[in-house]
Amino acid sequence: MRLTTLRQTVRARLITPGHPELPVRPTLRYSSAEPFAVHIDFPAHVSADGEGLTWMFGRALLEEGLGSPAGEGDVRIRPCGWARTVIEFHSPLGLAVIRFGTAGLRRFLLRSYDVVEPGAEDLGPDLDHGLASLLDEV
Repeated sequence: MRLTTLRQTVRARLITPGHPELPVRPTLRYSSAEPFAVHIDFPAHVSADGEGLTWMFGRALLEEGLGSPAGEGDVRIRPCGWARTVIEFHSPLGLAVIRFGTAGLRRFLLRSYDVVEPGAEDLGPDLDHGLASLLDEV
């Protein structure tokens, strides 16, 4: 299987209470090597340590969150009107709220389906071998 990585830079706004919204340009990333996950890479100037930051969550969560509120853990996604989507990132250090244009997120999601179709995700022979080894030992 040929590994493919999709990248798409999008416009977004970091929303913080008591401060003006900060425009950011995160990069959405999807790889056939991790077919269930999407990544959002944030530039260094918006991270607490100045090193940049990556959040990873399920592609299915992104799909669900574009239409209705989704997520119960560290990442929660919800529509905000017809043209915007809000993603909340919860961590021990606090909460980050980022507002994205829905069209950009939807375009990225549809492009990810060209890389790996929904339902055709496969983690490969290494996972199959690992599971078989684990189950044989039970």
